[in-house]
Amino acid sequence: MSCNRRKFIQNSSVFTFGGLLLPGTIHSTMKGKLPARGLKLSFEAYDLQLKHVFTIATSSRTTTPVMLTKLEFDGITGFGEASMPPYLGESQQSVAEFLSQLNLEQFKDPFRMDEILEYVDEAAPGNPAAKASVDIALHDLVGKIMGQPWYKIWGFSPENTPHTSFTIGIDKPEVVKEKVREASGFKILKIKLGRENDREMIETIRSVSNVPLCVDVNQGWQDKKMALDTIFWLKEKGIEFVEQPMPKEKTDELAWLTENSPLPIIADEAVQRLCDVQKTVGIYSGINIKLMKCTGMREAHKMVQLARANKMKVMMGCMTETSCAVSAAAQLSPKTDWADLDGNLLISNDPYSGMKIIDGKITLSDQPGIGINNS
Repeated sequence: MSCNRRKFIQNSSVFTFGGLLLPGTIHSTMKGKLPARGLKLSFEAYDLQLKHVFTIATSSRTTTPVMLTKLEFDGITGFGEASMPPYLGESQQSVAEFLSQLNLEQFKDPFRMDEILEYVDEAAPGNPAAKASVDIALHDLVGKIMGQPWYKIWGFSPENTPHTSFTIGIDKPEVVKEKVREASGFKILKIKLGRENDREMIETIRSVSNVPLCVDVNQGWQDKKMALDTIFWLKEKGIEFVEQPMPKEKTDELAWLTENSPLPIIADEAVQRLCDVQKTVGIYSGINIKLMKCTGMREAHKMVQLARANKMKVMMGCMTETSCAVSAAAQLSPKTDWADLDGNLLISNDPYSGMKIIDGKITLSDQPGIGINNS
């Protein structure tokens, strides 16, 4: 397996286990003996309907397939989600096949989270979104049993949450202007670039808005000197950072770009899981963590710690997702520099309600687990 959790932890010299549950907490929280039955996993396919056609440097789409999961234990249900944008290689069929082979009923104690998630991770290589759907549901379940949201379990301060960006996909100028107007309540916008109309996109937005911007190129630029020239121009236009400007394989060019860039360069496609974080040191200024790439909240928490140990910037991102996965990611947001947690705002059929955006800022509730309700 390319990214084994246990092997990485054993071999890493920079690591802290903040937020782990102690045995005394487990036994004092659970009342009486553990039920004879173990965890019960169920799942159903669901298609997210996007409010606008979503276009990035490499593709366009109007829907995103997801798998909604449930983990039940002793009358309590935790909710999870796998989101599968087509370019990531997972599908509802592949997720269903992966989840169907899991035997979670063998686990009689949901607090044995490392053991459970190691079993899930080692069941088959790949499948990060499928694994994230179990991880999120397990965190929601355990948080509900404890009666606490995960940001409190981890010891984070909710007032430290950042403002989230709102994503503007590549489109015609009149549509871009409409999207910007719809996002008038946000304090920062994330602009998709990487095609031939990059400067037109920025000029169009600047004709209707002066809010700070960040840009995501999705590996769309090929020449480092052109990239650097564009970044200097972007700085003049009020851009705060540039996400994945060039193909992730061009590590030498990216390191040169980061060294010479007036703006931070953030890794996205170049960093998937915990074992990738160390590889980005010296090449990027920071990393974008997404639950669907890294297998969920447990590993994302460790990625934040490792990035901070290497003095890197941290961004918490998402795919097109429901409020389930977005609210799960938001639990980590108090420890990040930036957040792009707007995936639920881009869809018209969200089956949940959860984390709120108030005056552009991520606002966490005191609801236990990941903090969601069925709509």
